[in-house]
This record gives sequence, structure tokens and C-alpha cells, in this order.
Amino acid sequence: MRTIRVDLADRSYDVIVGHGVRGELSSLLPATARRAAIVTQDGIPLSIDPGLAHEVFTIGRGEQHKTLATIETLCNGFAAMGLTRNDVVIGVGGGMVTDVAGFAAASWHRGIPVVHVPTTLLGMVDAAIGGKTGVNLTAGKNLVGAFWQPSGVLCDLDALATLAPREIRCGMGEMAKYHFLTGDDLLAMELADRVARCVEIKAAIVGADEREGDRRVLLNYGHTLAHALEIASDFELAHGEAVAIGLIYAAHLGRVLGRIDERRVEQHYEIVRDAYELDTALPPYDHRALLALMGRDKKALDGLTFVLDSLAGVDVVAGVSPDAVLEALRAMAASR
Repeated sequence: MRTIRVDLADRSYDVIVGHGVRGELSSLLPATARRAAIVTQDGIPLSIDPGLAHEVFTIGRGEQHKTLATIETLCNGFAAMGLTRNDVVIGVGGGMVTDVAGFAAASWHRGIPVVHVPTTLLGMVDAAIGGKTGVNLTAGKNLVGAFWQPSGVLCDLDALATLAPREIRCGMGEMAKYHFLTGDDLLAMELADRVARCVEIKAAIVGADEREGDRRVLLNYGHTLAHALEIASDFELAHGEAVAIGLIYAAHLGRVLGRIDERRVEQHYEIVRDAYELDTALPPYDHRALLALMGRDKKALDGLTFVLDSLAGVDVVAGVSPDAVLEALRAMAASR
């Protein structure tokens, strides 16, 4: 069992990684809690016992259910069970579940404690950690939400035993991102160490920049195109799959802008496609439609904004010209 501390002064919390760690749940619950609202989905391969009176709220599967309507339904359920600010919400599931449970917790009574029990690889290495919660609008992904840190996170690796191969690939997409942020050879590590290392990386970044004013934006490497692809595909393309493609696109855009050379682009393919064995082909969506979707990204405070690689490492580049964005899309579409 590994315990990683997310250091946020009086709002610090532990992320516990290991097999069977769901048994540690009671240690993360607020001492004031008398009731728990468990937010989950059908078919989640992990059962928990909060040791408190509780009700289970099952939300729909798929990004089409990641909406304000789902938050309203949950909050009406919280009201019916008499959930107070002293109680707790527990999110059990993948990244969608922890995003929705976290936002519902942030909204109910203007903030109630939440504990996350991620059951997917992507949830463990990224989505459940750091306090970013939210839901989608027709205009874009995660455009409505709140920063609401959990009281703790349990990454029980037992949940991964029955995870579908596609879900494992989604987690690998986020892991590949960490490779470019740190250079760590995560694939050389055992699973528990690999997950723990990803948590450590994200915990360090969140601890230094909780509300994405500076360094935390780097966690969005590959995500600008990824979010556009998810929307363009009507969410048929899963988040981690889209991130893998987005990492390759970010390399092509960096090459167009003269930030990196062709060899560095090839290294992105070697890591994402060859080492992580992820699909890197750009889907055949209209390039100008993708450009418009990327313009709605949350990072776009000063024109088109991307996290891009350079000889000095990954950083944020604002005011990217539409012509450069389209040129990179063409280059990627023409590549292998």
C-alpha cells in the first residue's frame, strides 16, 4: 500500500494506492458524517461499505449523462435523504463518476465533503485527483464545474482486474502524457508503482498550483485537440483515446511553430503509438470544425491556446494562429 499526500495546507488529503485499499475507506470519511450518498454506475466492479447509513445513486453511463440535469437529479436525491453539510458524498467509478460526484458535492449546501474511489486506470492516475469537477454543455466539455478537493482518494487496484481493454488504453493515454511532462519511464514500473508515480506527479503540480493559474495547465498537454475530438465524435471517442491522438497533434503543432524538430515529433510516435500501443491516427473530421471547437477550450483566454513541447520542456503557448493550427492538422493527417 502506498500513500501519497496532496499538500494543500488545511485542505490536504491522502491518496491511497494498492490492492484491497477500499478497506481503508472509513479512515478517510469526515468524523462528522452520519450519512453517505454513494454516486456510482451500473456494473462498477467494486463494492464498498462506508460503515454509515447510506443511499446509492446510480447515474447513467456515457458523456451524454454528464450534464447539469444529472447534478439536479442527484441534489434532489440528497435533499430527500436529508444529507447535511456534515455528511459525505462518495464517488465510486471512473472519471465521469468522480467528476459528477465532485461537482454535486461542491454544489450541495455550497460544499459537502467528498471521497473518491476511482475504479478505472484513468480515474486513478488523473481524474479523481486534484479537485477539478464539472459537467459538459453542448458548447464544450467540462465548461461548468468547480474546484472542490476531496477528503481522500482510494485507488484500489483490484478494480482493474476486470477492466475492459479499452478502459486500460484510456488510462494509458493519460500515462503517456506524464511521460512527456517528466521523462519518467512509467512502463518499466510495476502497476502499483506506476499508478503511485502518476499520482505523485499530479499531486506535486496540484499542490503548487491548485486552480490552474500557472503550472497546472501543463496537465492539459494533448487535451485541446482531445476535447474537440470527443465532441466531434459525439463522445464515441473516449477521453484517453482522444488524449493519445492529441499528444501527437501537439507535437505536429510544435513542429509547425518551430518549437521542436522532426525527430522530436517522431519520438512522440515512438512513445504513444509504439510503447503505449495507442491509436494515433487523426479521425477524418472537418479541420475547420475542429479549429472552432478548439477555440472554445477553457485555456483559450488569449486566442487559441495550447500546451506545447519545446527544447526547454512543455509550456503554455497563447495566441496561436488559426493557419498554424490547420497546417498541423494537415501534417498529421498526411503522416503515418
